[in-house]
Amino acid sequence: MITASNISLSYGTQVLFKEVNLKFTPGNCYGIIGANGAGKSTFLKILSGEIEPDSGEIVVTPGERLATLKQDHFKYNDYRVIDTVIMGFKHLYDVMQERDAIYSKDDFSEEDGLRAAELEGEFSELGGWEAEATAAQMLDGLGIPVALHEKKMNEIEDNLKVRVLLAQALFGNPDILLLDEPTNHLDLESIHWLEDYLEDFNNTVIVVSHDRHFLNTVCTHICDIDYGRIQLYVGNYDFWYMSSQLAAKQMKDEKKRREEKIAELKEFIQRFSSNVAKAKQATSRKKLIDKLTIDDIKPSSRRFPYVAFKPNREIGKNVLEIKNLSKTIEGEKVIDNLSITINPGDKVAFVGPNHYAKTVLFQIISGEMEPDEGSYTWGVTTSLSYFPKDNSKMFGPGINMTEYLQQFSKEDDDNYVRSFLGRMLFTGDEALKDCGVLSGGERVRVVLAKMMLEGNNCLIFDEPTSHLDLESIQALNNGLIDFKGVLLFNSHDHQFVDSLANRIIEFTPKGIIDKMERFDDYLVDEDVKAKRDKAYEGYKGAVVI
Repeated sequence: MITASNISLSYGTQVLFKEVNLKFTPGNCYGIIGANGAGKSTFLKILSGEIEPDSGEIVVTPGERLATLKQDHFKYNDYRVIDTVIMGFKHLYDVMQERDAIYSKDDFSEEDGLRAAELEGEFSELGGWEAEATAAQMLDGLGIPVALHEKKMNEIEDNLKVRVLLAQALFGNPDILLLDEPTNHLDLESIHWLEDYLEDFNNTVIVVSHDRHFLNTVCTHICDIDYGRIQLYVGNYDFWYMSSQLAAKQMKDEKKRREEKIAELKEFIQRFSSNVAKAKQATSRKKLIDKLTIDDIKPSSRRFPYVAFKPNREIGKNVLEIKNLSKTIEGEKVIDNLSITINPGDKVAFVGPNHYAKTVLFQIISGEMEPDEGSYTWGVTTSLSYFPKDNSKMFGPGINMTEYLQQFSKEDDDNYVRSFLGRMLFTGDEALKDCGVLSGGERVRVVLAKMMLEGNNCLIFDEPTSHLDLESIQALNNGLIDFKGVLLFNSHDHQFVDSLANRIIEFTPKGIIDKMERFDDYLVDEDVKAKRDKAYEGYKGAVVI
């Protein structure tokens, strides 16, 4: 168990935390959420002892081991991959090193023999005989092939180093596990492996993540960092979001009697409890939710942007026809003889390990790049808005947000444009901020405002969630669910893909797989599995979203 008692921390005039009191108990997984800059990663560093708070203390139950996901990808460059994982259990690794050092001596003394006997006993008690096999299983589960296990860390790619460090944190069954964005750089199969691992993990887990599907799968509690406070809620992210939104709605409606509010909330809790019964942790979660009182559910003061895409014109029967499209870049065949027909009502998620192919396709059909061969034809009623992966070139210095958006507005009134900025949480003088100094998340919100102003009936999104906080991701997700036009997109956010797409097109090493169904159904479709086995024969890969 780990306890935070009266934790406060300030940087200058900015108060991150004020008198935070929380207890994290074994058998639970706590998801830390909050707006960008709220202090999620900082709070994990306080829990780990990396950062000292201004006041208060962190208390770990004596004898318990705490493990964290390291962020220094170069620290272990001179060590073997397998050894780097075992280093996660420092005491075991130290015993192994001392034991090996004694056995390698040329002049083995009696004293060495006695010490070796002690170390052998300790080595066995700590699970030393199974250590390499356990570490290898973890690495394999995280998508690192056996051929790399004996390599040094400086010999493997940076994205694989992240996975090795994740295995390091998990190794040795720590009592308390702190994870900061553990799903970054993981493919879908590795994320599923991690979800399964954490669902079976009986100790304490505290995790920061922007991956809603991951939070929904593994979390029993949500810790919401909100204006210097950290409020603890029972349930996963969806339960926190839906219940807090319901509570906020009820607060605005003062005419409702308390009894009506109670009945509505009870119905919500019951409905959620029934839905969660499909999850592996359903039994424990349902028990927790059943213990909730109405007063436990409170509205969040968090601000969510309002995202709504309303087409100015209904789309016709002919949307987009792609015929025999090919593109080679720097000697690599990125797109090879691609033929696709997009129909009215399609919301298509493009998936697969070749992210470059998706970006190039979007660039071609949006007119930013010419194909080498083949053609594409948009329907005469189709109007297009494109969200590029790299939006930095869309903005230049010397122009503020209001001036930039005015170019895409059908109204001359600045107030009309500023209303769209207000929807995206740019208020007051913020609307006059120079576009050249915007952060990544701010740029995304401005592009979304631009797309709302355009009112087009076909939207293309190339990884729109990469720079957004959970609130903005949720708002964009909701806005696209309600969108009545055609949607073409790719994203690393599992829930984003599953909630939006009615059609999946996967780029494989041997062509595309095209299926009219939701993403979660696609992943378990036996026909798709057979096609994927054939398409990825001889290729170490997975569906990557």
